[in-house]
This record gives sequence, C-alpha cells and structure tokens, in this order.
Amino acid sequence: METMEKTLPEISSPTDLEKGTDPNIASSASSNRDYDDGLQITCASPGLSRTPSAANPIGNDGVLGKTLSLIRTKDSGIDPGPPPDGGFNAWFQTCLSHLVMCNTWGYLNSFGVFQSHYMTSLQRSPSDISWVGSIQIFLLFFIGTFSGRATDAGYFKVVWTMGAILLILGIFMTSLATTYWHLFLSQGLCMGIGCGLLFCPTIALIPTYFSSKRAIALAISAAGSATGGIIFPAIVQSLLPRIGYPWTMRVLGFFSLSTLTPCFIFLRQRLPPRKSGPFFDWPAFKERKYSLFAIAMFLNFWGLYVAFFYLSSFGRDITGLSRNRSIDLLLILNGVGFIGRLVPSFMSDYYSGPFNAFIPCSFLSSILLFGWAGIHDVNGLYAFSILYGFFAAGIQSLFPACLSALSPDLKKTGIRFGMILSIVSFASLTGSPIAGALIQMNDGKYLYAQLFGGLSMLVGSIVLVCARISVTGPVLMVRI
Repeated sequence: METMEKTLPEISSPTDLEKGTDPNIASSASSNRDYDDGLQITCASPGLSRTPSAANPIGNDGVLGKTLSLIRTKDSGIDPGPPPDGGFNAWFQTCLSHLVMCNTWGYLNSFGVFQSHYMTSLQRSPSDISWVGSIQIFLLFFIGTFSGRATDAGYFKVVWTMGAILLILGIFMTSLATTYWHLFLSQGLCMGIGCGLLFCPTIALIPTYFSSKRAIALAISAAGSATGGIIFPAIVQSLLPRIGYPWTMRVLGFFSLSTLTPCFIFLRQRLPPRKSGPFFDWPAFKERKYSLFAIAMFLNFWGLYVAFFYLSSFGRDITGLSRNRSIDLLLILNGVGFIGRLVPSFMSDYYSGPFNAFIPCSFLSSILLFGWAGIHDVNGLYAFSILYGFFAAGIQSLFPACLSALSPDLKKTGIRFGMILSIVSFASLTGSPIAGALIQMNDGKYLYAQLFGGLSMLVGSIVLVCARISVTGPVLMVRI
C-alpha cells in the first residue's frame, strides 16, 4: 500500500505516554473512553502531573479523607518510571483486561439473544425490551466518566470491586426475574452500573504498561468484547432449552465470577494518583471540527446497535429461522468483530490514520443496513452478519483515536473525549428503543427500523467527512 503523501504531526512518544500527554492513549482514566469494548484511546486525563498520595482531593483532615487515603493505590507516591512495554506482567495485565472486556462489552453485544427471548416470554414490544439493553450501554459510557476520575485519583481497586460485585449480583438477580420491571432493575440498571465501574478503569491500565506496543495490547484487550459476544450467546443457545432460563443465567453468573476473580486478585494500577481537571470544556463546542465530530458520533452510534439488538429476532420473524439458527447470526456478528477490531486498527496505526480508516467503516455500515432491508433469505443474512460485524467493530475501535486530531491542547484530550462519550451514551440509550418502536409501528416489519439505522449512520458519515475537511481542508491524500 502506498504511503500517504502528507502526514499530520503526531505525538506518541513513550515520554508522552508516561506523562499522560499522548493524544491517542493517555496513561490513566479520568474522563472516559472506549468502547467497546475495542478502543485505541483510554479514559484519561492527559497532561496532568502526578501527585503524592497526600494530595487527596477529598481532604486528609476529615474522617472520610483519612479513610479513603488508606484504600488508595499502594505506594501511590512512587514514580514507577517509563512503561515496561512488554514482559510477563504487562502482557498478563492485558490478558486480564481481555477477560474484563469479555464480561462487560461481551454481555452488551450479546443482548440480541435476550431481546429475542424476552419478546417471546414476556410478550412485550421490541421497544420495551430494547430499553433493558440500551440502558446498559448508556450506563457503561456515562458512569465511565466518573469511574475514570475515581481511578485517576487512586481508587482503582475500590471502584473495580464495586463494579464486579454489582455485575455479578445483577446477573444472579436477573435469574430470579419474572416481570419486565425485574429485568429492567437487575439486567438493565444493576448490570449496567457494574459494567460502567469496571470498563473504563480496566482499559485505562493497559497504556500505562506499553509505549510502542500499546496498539496491539489495546486490540487484544478490546477483543474481549468479541470473545464474550461468542461465549454468552453460545451458552444461552446450548443451555436454555435444557435447563431453563433461571439456571442458564446462573451459569452465566458463575462464569463471570470465575473469570473476574483472577482479575480482582492480579490487576494492578501502575501509575500513582494524579490531579483531576474539570469535567467539561465547553469552549470546545465553539470549534467547528469538534462540534462536527460530536454530531457524527451521535448519529453513528444512534444506528449502530440496531442490528446487534434485532438481527436474531429478524431471522426468526422474517426468514423463519429456528431459535438456535437465529442465535448463530449473533455469534457470527460478534465473532467477526474480533478481526474487525484488529485489522482497521492496524491499518490506522501503520498506513491511513484513524479518520481515513473510520470513514469507510461508517459509510459501508450504513450501506449494509440499507441492504439489510432487501434480505429475505438465510444466505443473505449470514453474509450481512459477516460484513456488518467487521465494519461495525471497526467503528467501535476507531472512533476515540480520531479525537487526537481535534485537540490542539493535549491537556484537554481526556476531558474532550469524556464529553464525546457522554454524547454517545445518549445515542446508545435511545437508538435501539426507537428502532423497536418503528418495528411495532410497522406491524412487526423491520423496514422502518432498518432505514432508521442506515440513514442515521449515513448522515453521520457525511458529517464525519465534514469534520475531516475542517481539519485538513479539501485534501484527499493526507494521513489523519
């Protein structure tokens, strides 16, 4: 592949990573990140100096301050030096992070199998059921802003433990659910809050262990969402008709308990606490490029999860697939996402830059959603699952990296990313329920929902191109 003729300046040195000023991946969680579970930028507050543990923002004179100071990161005042960029411990932390992504984003990407089951067992509308899954995604993004800040202040273990307890509690309480509001409280709110407390602090650890190898380390970590997206539907597919819904959920709970336990024991925050800046940088919205990017991300994530939520039920309702074969569609959709997170990220790092890799993924995803409306046979559905799973995973993994070109002040990169995630959280909250309402409005037909997803992502792609032009001008061959 030809090298781009022009290259925008980037700051990605190990020194920048150590100081927390790398625009692509900051060194600790403070504002929130990714994704997906497959992101290249972490929830971080870059450019903020490290402080000794005595600099507790809560105050060391009060009882609360003294208590919290005892549970902050051990040896928090010691500068650990530059990232090891490899070695057993660094890669071990990456593998543990993979397990956490499996138990957070893996569940969320698997909600389609629950969507189909709940619509049948509870006799509720598609829109009603989708609120359970969409509130999980919303809370993962939105709460990550605050869990990232707490981690940044040195409370990683406290935040992480609370998240693990809530996630596992939510799964076991879901096994007891018999009504819709039971599901909303247990699977929607309790599991969603748990995911939000686990996700951002965990993914923020990885860049602190790597410099030149951080991209592949983050890709391995984020691929846990694809792993979970395969494992959980497969468990449901195998056990639900044999042991029933309550015990199937308990098996999922024991799986999460067994995989999160080693993470609780061995995950370690490497960097000492650091000061936190403001939560919002309102002047950022006065910049055309940032405002356009925020709008583009809202529109893309508004339609992104329509297929993840409704593909399985579409296979059963429209093409007459059995329950097991309809779950196969979700397995393919999530399984291909493993490759979809690695390949676009590799192209972004070594050839095109994140914007140039993101835009084709967005356009092609919108075209595929429009094409989904014309699919009425099984072979077409399998082809759609493969292609959409690949490009949708590219969107999930690349969108944070695009922010690096939009922040002239590197100290505000983390803050601005947290603001974008807050915007994306509301898109994720409302997109799938809107699609469900459109399905109900159209007498169970999926055309309006498919057009909604495709149109929102198409407009988002166009706005994303405008954001790129606002950065580079009307220049095609430029790496960004």
